[in-house]
Amino acid sequence: MTTSSIQRERRMTEPTDAKAPTVTLADIEDARPLVDAVAVPTPMLESRWLSGVAGVPVYLKCENLQRTGSFKVRGAAVRIARLSDDERARGVVAASAGNHAQGVALAAQQHGIPATVFMPDGAPIPKVRATEGYGAEVRFVKGVLEDALAAAREFEAETGAVLIHPFDHTDIVAGQGTLGLEILEQIPEAATVIVPTGGGGLLCGVAIAVKAARPDVRVVGVQAAGAAAFPPSLAEGRPIRLPQMATMADGIAVGLPGDLTFRLVQEYVDELITVSEEALSRALLALVEREKLVVEPAGAAAAAALCEEPGRFTGPVVVVLSGGNIDPLLLGKVIRHGMAAGRRYLNLQVTLADIPGGLAQLLTQIGEAGANVIEVAHERISPSLLLDEVDVHLQLETRGEPHAEAVIDRLREHGYTVIDRG
Repeated sequence: MTTSSIQRERRMTEPTDAKAPTVTLADIEDARPLVDAVAVPTPMLESRWLSGVAGVPVYLKCENLQRTGSFKVRGAAVRIARLSDDERARGVVAASAGNHAQGVALAAQQHGIPATVFMPDGAPIPKVRATEGYGAEVRFVKGVLEDALAAAREFEAETGAVLIHPFDHTDIVAGQGTLGLEILEQIPEAATVIVPTGGGGLLCGVAIAVKAARPDVRVVGVQAAGAAAFPPSLAEGRPIRLPQMATMADGIAVGLPGDLTFRLVQEYVDELITVSEEALSRALLALVEREKLVVEPAGAAAAAALCEEPGRFTGPVVVVLSGGNIDPLLLGKVIRHGMAAGRRYLNLQVTLADIPGGLAQLLTQIGEAGANVIEVAHERISPSLLLDEVDVHLQLETRGEPHAEAVIDRLREHGYTVIDRG
């Protein structure tokens, strides 16, 4: 399995500081009119594909269809709407890999507030352009989100602009929590809610809203294995900074949980699990193919978790698709990666007799097996080859794992030496 987990113990979930800021159901309900002024309620779609995988009803909460393409606009709308006149005059500053940037830019634009956003170098171009399209000034910072956040704090100190934190603020959590209210209104019988998780603002907001009405609902957070700060933090009982991160899921690549979100995740969230890059790729591809929904890798994390261990979750299950802002170039790469992970692409090395018609006979067998040849290359010079042999390197397109194995079995049955290169 490519999935790992850390489950919280109820005896460890009491807040360590009774005076520390928190978020309640009343806070989330109060935030809803502010969210509704900027964001839209998003569709809840039943997924026959995932229901078949899990053996229980599965529904998709489509925040990829939200304004700005992600849930982030919810929290930004609340935080910015509550600024004083003096704070609005000073403008706002944010740090983001892209989705929070767009939410802040749109909310600031609607209130006539100047916005500056610091983004890591290499942020997806569509996210950058969309942020600028909403009127914000974008500045790039070398490094990751935490480096951009440090630059935003410096800008705040120098200019007096108000920092709109991407997750670690009560208004942000309350705004994200409105998604939880919508989930229970749309699927009141939900038993499990699975939420993509970066800094934890969406996860704890949804958990607070859901558990206030339905304490029995299991709320599960999902992080990319290469950028999973919450499992070690929960194990240590305090936020722990990751020394490095490596994931295509930039929307949930957060190396350090916030103090507020860490406490709330401790208190309200039932489980944190991680998924591999291959699982993210496969889930993203399946969402495109089976559900006709475009999501970014971060947005596919909850679906990936369900696909990896379908029997783990009690139904009905709500899978949150948190965002759909993906660079078309990355989408192409991820789709190819997902196809490879699902054995839709097959790389073979086949040894055959170096005689006239030998290659034609091999290709005939492949065609009769129903595979499509994408690329062919010969290798005649190798210490492992006999004088009358040749290696043929093939890249094939198949219909998936069973078909790929059937193609290999057919070639071996016809006397070919076949090495599966993945």
